[in-house]
Order: sequence, then structure tokens, then C-alpha cells
Amino acid sequence: MDSNPPTTRQGKNIYCKQKENLKDCPCTWPDCPRKGICCECIRHHLVKNELPACFFSKEAEKTYDRSIENFIKDQK
Repeated sequence: MDSNPPTTRQGKNIYCKQKENLKDCPCTWPDCPRKGICCECIRHHLVKNELPACFFSKEAEKTYDRSIENFIKDQK
């Protein structure tokens, strides 16, 4: 079995850096199973036509309204 981790074309390790991501993850949803796993979080929200917490201001994130409409409002 190959002991080298899979990499991108640029040679970067593709394994998730969940522990590092958790330091900056602004999600306040209790018990979120995707916290710090950005690729899963983005996929989860895009399927629902939403954006993840990291796209919103702290105030807007606390509403848990992840809609694109709320994102646009939050940018004004």
C-alpha cells in the first residue's frame, strides 16, 4: 500500500485540516457535524441554495438564515 497521501496537481496534501479550520470557523450551529470540514459544509449548503456561516457577518450568522438573499442583505 502507498504510504504517500493523495495530493493535488500542485503537490499539496488533500487531506482535510479540520483542526486548523476549527480555529477560524464562525459557525455557531450547535453540534454541527461539518464544523471545520469546509468541503462538506460548502456542499451541504450549496445543495440547499445557501451559503455557509463563513460568508456572513457575525450578526447575520447568528440568525442561522444562510439564504443567498440574506447574504446580499448582509453585504449592504
